[in-house]
Amino acid sequence: MSACTINPQIDHRASPEAAVSRLEKPAVSAKKHMISVANPLAAQAGQRILRAGGSAVDAAIAAQLVLNLVEPQSSGIGGGGFLVLYDPEKNQILTFDGRETAPFATESDLFIQEGGATLKFFDAAIGGLSVGTPGLVRLLADAHAKYGRLDWSRLFDDAIQWAENGFVVSERLHSLIARDKFLKDDPTARAYFYLPDGRPLPVGHLLKNPAFADSLRQIQKGGANAFYHGPLAQQIISKVQNHPTNPGQLDLPDFEQYRTIQRAPVCMDYKTYNVCGMAPPSSGGLSVLGILGIMDQYDQASSKVPPLNRTHLYIEASKLAFADRNLYIADPDFTPVPTQALLAPAYLKSRANLIQPERALTTPVAAGTPTQTAALHAPHDTDHGISTTHLSLVDSTGMMVSMTTSIENAFGSRQMVGGFLLNNQLTDFSFAPEKDGKLVANRLEGGKRPRSSMAPTIVRDRETGKAILAIGSPGGSRIIGYVAQKILAITEDKLPLDQALAQGHITNRNGTTDLEKSTEAVQQQELLEQWGHKTAIRDMTSGLHVVQIIPDGTLVGAADPRREGVVLGD
Repeated sequence: MSACTINPQIDHRASPEAAVSRLEKPAVSAKKHMISVANPLAAQAGQRILRAGGSAVDAAIAAQLVLNLVEPQSSGIGGGGFLVLYDPEKNQILTFDGRETAPFATESDLFIQEGGATLKFFDAAIGGLSVGTPGLVRLLADAHAKYGRLDWSRLFDDAIQWAENGFVVSERLHSLIARDKFLKDDPTARAYFYLPDGRPLPVGHLLKNPAFADSLRQIQKGGANAFYHGPLAQQIISKVQNHPTNPGQLDLPDFEQYRTIQRAPVCMDYKTYNVCGMAPPSSGGLSVLGILGIMDQYDQASSKVPPLNRTHLYIEASKLAFADRNLYIADPDFTPVPTQALLAPAYLKSRANLIQPERALTTPVAAGTPTQTAALHAPHDTDHGISTTHLSLVDSTGMMVSMTTSIENAFGSRQMVGGFLLNNQLTDFSFAPEKDGKLVANRLEGGKRPRSSMAPTIVRDRETGKAILAIGSPGGSRIIGYVAQKILAITEDKLPLDQALAQGHITNRNGTTDLEKSTEAVQQQELLEQWGHKTAIRDMTSGLHVVQIIPDGTLVGAADPRREGVVLGD
């Protein structure tokens, strides 16, 4: 019997936003500045800020606020995110952690029922129980304080205008509203997303959001403190605590004490490049680097080592990187993470040595032991779909931003307040705090940030240190494979950006090798199965947005053909 399976249903572990349509999108070139983002209105907002002399951070903020309006299922001020930035003056990479936090009152058994069974995903996710302290507003404000050029209030104008005057419901938004089973349960969300008779808003409907415009005006005038110390915080707390069937524990001290953390990036040399991403609690940066590092170590091995089919090598490296991710990566402020040990060349070489030509490693592959104390925890390998967005941009000074933001599942907790949706990020923690007598590193704890798969990445020229590529994607834990595969396509295979993004996805999360349906990736199925890979053909709805600086200084950008994003540049 063939190992291949075709699953036409939504995979809530990995593809929270189902495929709607695919559109060929040629790459775009420019000379001064560029933005690649998930919606045309957001791109216009970012471009206007860049044209006005704004920094890459300024433009990212303006675009993100519009995304919250027009792509509400994916991200927004009710959620959080990660920002990776290249500072051309200092020639260095900085990162900002705006991940949500668990309420201080949270206990590790939050998702454990009487009798010891864990809650089913949607029983935990829908309502107030799963809502973490939103981090995005503080992230944007802190990044602006360091790298903004234009006045904070100016960055809100486009989002407020579109919220008040209305925007047209897209095919994608209509489709996602139509298929969601839980959005109608919240009266506020029902009144906003559906017609009075309960039908989803049709494509082309002019949708206005005065409540969101009011929320933005409060933040526009009062800064981040208007969100964390004002009426908006009280509204969110009330919504969470007073949910009729699934109340949560979010409270005022969680807002008052929330802080963005500026963390050191995780970086690694790869061939002639230096690749940088987010440190934990994101698993994206370390895991992308783990895949590239294992492949690089194999390539550097003695000539006695047989050459490998590159797809096979990539799949095996992915298995090994995910095995380590699932065991070790969590919030480093609560659980020590062996970050440097996981990227040490000797350790990566030991992992690469496990790979055999034309013979797949049996899954699940065991995690390695990068340090003597590495096996103190139990693995957490269950991942639920993250509804996420990504933007990449570069300004006229060469400042580059790669930012991924999220509310977790599509439409988050399905709780709407102030014109925006609240996250369900607490379900990114392990539902079980321990397994087989060992604590799970990514267990729930009050004030802790859940592990993420978001992988905003900046690639630099290894010799000069200058940024040459910003990349990232939504897509749950498959984000890691999407980003790693496309970095390889762009840097190793030298594919043009649009061709690289259109390339069929292949991912492995230490289990089945997933091949993207209706793409050339499926053509590799037979050979991979001969070598022992279990395969599945799936829709794989990434949302890659990329900006590249080529050697002559020209900017080139591309947007994922699987979503409605665009690139604008001058």
